[in-house]
Amino acid sequence: MTVRSARQPRLLRQLNERSVLRVLQAEGPCSRAEVTRQMGVTPPTVSKAVAALLRSGLLEEFDAPENGRGRPAKLLRLANQSAQVLGLVIDAAECQLIAAGLDGELKRSTRIRFATPASYEQLVEDVAEHVRRLAGRSDRKSPSGLKTLGLGISMPGLIDHRHQRGLLSPNVPLTNGQSPAADLGQRLGLETVLVQETHALCMAERYYGQARGLDDFAMLDATTGVGLSVFSHGRLLTGHRGLAGEIGHVPVQAAGAVCGCGRVGCLETVASDTAFVRDVSRRLGRAVGLDEILQLASSGQLQPARQLQRACRWLARAVAMVINLLNPATVFVHSRLFELDPGLLGLLIAETERLAMRPSFLDCQVRIARASKLEGAVAGIIQHLTDSRVPAARPLAGIANHQGHFPAGDWNVEREVSETDA
Repeated sequence: MTVRSARQPRLLRQLNERSVLRVLQAEGPCSRAEVTRQMGVTPPTVSKAVAALLRSGLLEEFDAPENGRGRPAKLLRLANQSAQVLGLVIDAAECQLIAAGLDGELKRSTRIRFATPASYEQLVEDVAEHVRRLAGRSDRKSPSGLKTLGLGISMPGLIDHRHQRGLLSPNVPLTNGQSPAADLGQRLGLETVLVQETHALCMAERYYGQARGLDDFAMLDATTGVGLSVFSHGRLLTGHRGLAGEIGHVPVQAAGAVCGCGRVGCLETVASDTAFVRDVSRRLGRAVGLDEILQLASSGQLQPARQLQRACRWLARAVAMVINLLNPATVFVHSRLFELDPGLLGLLIAETERLAMRPSFLDCQVRIARASKLEGAVAGIIQHLTDSRVPAARPLAGIANHQGHFPAGDWNVEREVSETDA
């Protein structure tokens, strides 16, 4: 009983601190009085929580704009002038690093891009060097004087969230069995967290993008591979070990291409940006990248309509799976293919409507995601720093519905594709 009563005041303080952070994340800069009203607690409770957060560097206080009616009021905001966090995206061909404020606003002039090294050891070495450039001195203050509070890492593949370890990444295999957050955190003396890239994108869309205020939505990332992340009842669905959402490795083609996971005909071999690029490269007889395809298409030298429609039809299968299984209010699709054709979203929606269960489809919007992977990495570390005030409730272990109505078989897709693309 004594131990429990001693812990309760500390737990309450931590809960209050996290609540203050949540209010400022949702509402933006606020006065102490506004935070008090939002939380429904007493002013002294808010003052104690704010004082602790100011000392930690997570918050900063500033003068409100003058309104000609006396002394300007003091406002609170998530730190962006006195502190920063860093976001790292590890991807198949390229890694990116950027600094951001605690409000999630990216400092785009700080972005560093470098080729993904061939070995894990070199990856850690290169990242550490670039982080030191942005974080600066041993006291973790940047060259501009901002204190660096942490590093968020967005990485594709299966990630054991509880143990912060990469298990299997078909697209970045050098991270298999590795713990980049632990290795970099130890080397840099910096709070570091590893987040599966689609989960990170999902958080970024909810906190900084179009999903603000939405409690039930899905994020389908169809860029390098195909991944799924879901917010259900306001909570991120991660699964037992953080492995939920690997929809890209559902086999859909019995005689398809070999996937990076070693299986044949996985969804991401036909429904991703990477699959589209491979399809166009095959047509041109040489390897091209997506940026080159965009340039060729914009100049009229290339018209990849057939390849685009093929990828879109497969992508519609993935969206229909998500709608039938999870019944989200919105499905956000993250793909650069929409840059090639403004009408592609309409085709995707029409094809999804044909494939999905009608009641679920009519209750769902399909939209283009606006959040970036860099924003996802930043969202990951901000979420971690916020929840480290006190651990959040355990994410949903999983939900399921209408799994018998997955339009995943390849017989009808092959027939439809052959009719238009032969």
